[in-house]
Formats: sequence, C-alpha cells, structure tokens
Amino acid sequence: MRIDVHRAWWVAAATALIVVVAGACATAAGLLVTPLHQEFGWSRATTGVAVSVNMVLYGLTAPFSAALVDRFGIRRVAVGALLLITAGAGTTTAVSASWQLIAGWGVLVGTGCGALAMTFAATVTHRWFAARRGLVTGLLTAASVFGQFAFLPVMSWVVENFAWRAATTGLALVALAATPLTWLVFRDHPADLGLRPFGAAEFEPKPRPEPGAARRAARLLLDSARTGPFWLLAGTFAICGASTNGIMWTHFASAAHDHGMPTTTAASVLAVIGVVNVVGTIASGWLTDRFSPRLLLAAYYCLRGVSLLFLPSLLASAVQPGLVVFAVLFGLLDVATVPPTIALCHEVFGAGGAIVFGWVSTAHQVGAGLVALGGGVARDVMGSYDAVWISAAALCAMGALLASAIRRPVPQPA
Repeated sequence: MRIDVHRAWWVAAATALIVVVAGACATAAGLLVTPLHQEFGWSRATTGVAVSVNMVLYGLTAPFSAALVDRFGIRRVAVGALLLITAGAGTTTAVSASWQLIAGWGVLVGTGCGALAMTFAATVTHRWFAARRGLVTGLLTAASVFGQFAFLPVMSWVVENFAWRAATTGLALVALAATPLTWLVFRDHPADLGLRPFGAAEFEPKPRPEPGAARRAARLLLDSARTGPFWLLAGTFAICGASTNGIMWTHFASAAHDHGMPTTTAASVLAVIGVVNVVGTIASGWLTDRFSPRLLLAAYYCLRGVSLLFLPSLLASAVQPGLVVFAVLFGLLDVATVPPTIALCHEVFGAGGAIVFGWVSTAHQVGAGLVALGGGVARDVMGSYDAVWISAAALCAMGALLASAIRRPVPQPA
C-alpha cells in the first residue's frame, strides 16, 4: 500500500539537516577554549571575545534573514549561509592571531549560523504548515539541539587525538557537503508545486517578493518595540541565551576541566543534555499546541534556575549520579523555551511574527554573548565559575517573572 507524504514534511526534513549543521557550529567554540589557550596562550576572555562576536552576529542576522527569505527565497538564503559557514570554519584552521579568530569564527560563522537560526525554521514552518506548527517547530528546534550536542563527543575526540584544526576542518566539509543537497531538495513555497500548506483548507498563492528586506525588518522592529510584550519576550529570551549558549555551551567544558574532569567526559555530559533536549523540545512543541505558552515559559525558566543553582556542587573529576540528573533535567528545559516563544510572537504580532522572533532572538544572542564574555572574565579574575552559575540561576528566576507578565496588547480605538 502506497502512503503519500505531503511535500511539507520533506521540506521540514531538509530544514532539519541544515539546522543540524548550523547547530554543530554553535557549540564547537566551547571545545576550542582550552586548546587555543594552550597553543597561543590566549586568555579565556580573549577567546570569549570571538565567541561573543559570533553570538551577537548570530542574533543580529536572524531578523534580516527572515526578511531576505521573503525577498530572495528559502533556497538562496540557505545556500548562501552554508557557504559562509564553510568559509568561516575553513579559515579558522589557519589562525595565528586573535583578530583572525574573531573574523573567521566570530564574523563569518556567526553570520552564517544566524541566517539558519530558528527564525529561518519558523519561516519555513509558517510557509509550509497550516496545522501542527507547534510540533514542527519543536522537531526543528530538536534538530538544532541535536547538531549542537550530539557531535560534541566526536569533535572532542578529534580535538584530543588530531588537534583542534581537524575538528574545524570537519565542520567546514560538512557544511560544504550540505550545500548542493539543500539546493536540490528545497522549494520556497507550496504554491511552487501547486500544493496547499499542510493542513490548509484552501490553496494559498505564493506571496510576491518584497523589496527592501532591511527596511521591512527595521520597520517591524520599530513597530513591535512600541509594545510591552516585545520587551518582555526580548528580556526572557536574553535570559534564555545567557543561561544556555552564554555559559553552558561555552564554559561548561572548561568549568568541568577545572574540577579535573577530562574534556571528552565533559563533552559527553553535554551530549546527554542534547539527546534529552530532543525529547524536551518536541514535548514542548506538543504542549504549546495545547496549553498557554506564557505559563509554559514561566515554568521552564523557574525549573532551569533551580537546576543551575545546584550545578556548582555537582562538578567533580568524574561524573556522579547528581550530575546525570542535572543533565537530564537541564536537557528537558534547555531549548523547550523556543516553541512557546515563537507561538507568542505569532500570536501577538501576526504575519510579522517570524521577523519579530528574529529580533527577539537577537536579544537571546546578546544575552549569550555578554555572559560568554563575562564568564571568561569572571574565571580569569576569580579562578572559578561558581559565581557565574549562581548568577545565571538568579537571571532565570527573573525570566519566570517576565514570562508570566506577557499579555497580548489591547487594541486601541482609532
């Protein structure tokens, strides 16, 4: 018996492959901190500058990427972003000065990954799916997380056995290999194939290309910035970035190494977080289709803060049961914030929700970049990451309060 699969699911699968590649680059920098310190004598703060530039550009690129997709199409934007990642990861292998690391990994890889961030996935989901959007968003977020963590043990092993340049070369080759496949599989809109979006009752014509992508992204920022919900969403997502990308993905391996834990073992703990993330993110997408995304966000931030509060007492030279419990709990909560945040952006800002989410994601990366830099400085000054973990827990408590205050603005009479 033949089972027809709607083309939207194949497009979602291709999107998942792309975000896996981008995700693998997002966490690789955490494995480079110690090798770069050993080879060049660079402080953790110096490496943190490159990571911070990467994360900030990652965030700044996202809203313009969504607007560029509206102007030039999904395929062209995706292929261009993959080529930027290839160039950035490739040139990183030849660095001999810190500014070169900032240019290659910070600028090129950060811009390429930002163009393929969850804003990109949200745009694809909004175009190809009229139903199951929460589930698809959860699946694509899980793919990003899979890329971020599942490859960490492999890359850590490569770093320890073949040096860090072999790992960055591998990332460049993977991004390059995904480029032609992306061009062949992707289509910009269901109407290109005479199809309706999955779950749609009626055929939807393909929107006309919108010129002035940068102007449109800026205009939506100005319009949304006049509302309270935008700043609440931006504040919560900045805290999300600070407590995940900023400290966990950038400094966990280094912090565990301070306690005598081998880097490969620390990377395996992060991989456990990544595997559980898949479950947590898909479950969060399912829950977002059924419950209030505002209340879900508040619960996620509260529980994440509690887990981070206990982390300093769980780090040791070997993995203890308490650290495994932390990895599972943090994994369930880590990227679970994405589906309800995307849902709130579309609920509050309508058709411009994907681009507004891009600006909210910018706040996420700014928060991540500040803590990536600040965490390195704190470690250099105090000789420990303990204060950084506790500060991140306090920020999560604030994020829970901000999330509970998000309301759709009441329309004002003309």
